[in-house]
Amino acid sequence: MNENMTVMQLPSAIRLCEVGLRDGLQNEKQQLTWQEKVQLVNAMGKAGFPVIEVGSFVSPKAVPQMSNTDQVFSEMERFPGVEYRALIANARGVDRAIACGCEKVKLNVSASTAHNLANLNCTPSQSVAGFAACVEKALAANIGISGSISMAFGSPWDKEIPIQDVREITEAYLAVGINEISLSDASGMAYPTQVVDICREMKASYPQVNWWLHFHNTRGLGIANILAGMQAGFTQFDASFAGVGGCPFVPGAAGNVATEDVLHMCEEMGVETGVDLDKAMDISRSVVDLVGHVTDSYLLRAGKSKDLIRELPVGQIKNQTQK
Repeated sequence: MNENMTVMQLPSAIRLCEVGLRDGLQNEKQQLTWQEKVQLVNAMGKAGFPVIEVGSFVSPKAVPQMSNTDQVFSEMERFPGVEYRALIANARGVDRAIACGCEKVKLNVSASTAHNLANLNCTPSQSVAGFAACVEKALAANIGISGSISMAFGSPWDKEIPIQDVREITEAYLAVGINEISLSDASGMAYPTQVVDICREMKASYPQVNWWLHFHNTRGLGIANILAGMQAGFTQFDASFAGVGGCPFVPGAAGNVATEDVLHMCEEMGVETGVDLDKAMDISRSVVDLVGHVTDSYLLRAGKSKDLIRELPVGQIKNQTQK
């Protein structure tokens, strides 16, 4: 090995959250029934996913694809040790979580000051301060609560987001009692060296935070960014079955990082996930059938590397190498 080469430091294990039922399906034209979603979430539990984002409690007029999340929570099987969570926008979302037995909710704010001012007439930190009522209601009902910083690595309005802005939002979350925070690249503008720098700084500055990373594959860098996050010491990542999803604010955007692609990378590198790759691929194949179109999953197109290893006659190997 070249003495100047740096040995890649990777964690022995990571934790994945399957977000396809929420972040993936909310951008699909085909709306799945609650029965179809229940079959998927139950299959995820059997596959070994430790965290599953079942849906969101938001306005059905705004996001009709999520209108049956309550019924999915009421009807699905709950596997021991699996965390089932949902996205909310306000205190009403906490009420819906209480009613259907959801035990974990997540809030979200954009890191883009320009975006937040234009839409809500307040800064991102001011938005987070307004989440205090949600936190109070969730904790009173013994419901876990986390937060997300969308577009923490860049946005269509600001390009790169100043790290100080991300710090201020993090501190605002901590101030209202939220210490589990996800850094999200919804616009797909993150790149590996940036991810390493930001993640190392945020992890060092806020060791009390339980960090997650959420990357979209808009420009093909999603899985590289997850690897960069691992190198920076992060061990919790979101991914979406079959790579469905994508940010509606980015024209022509591809979807999230495909769960099976992440699992395959980890299996090849010896990083434990606790998730059965074959079962995850079966889930993703069924999702492709349900949404009715090809998705951005490399593994569904090419299969696992190990599946290509076959015993060939010596003569055939020679003929193949001569082509």
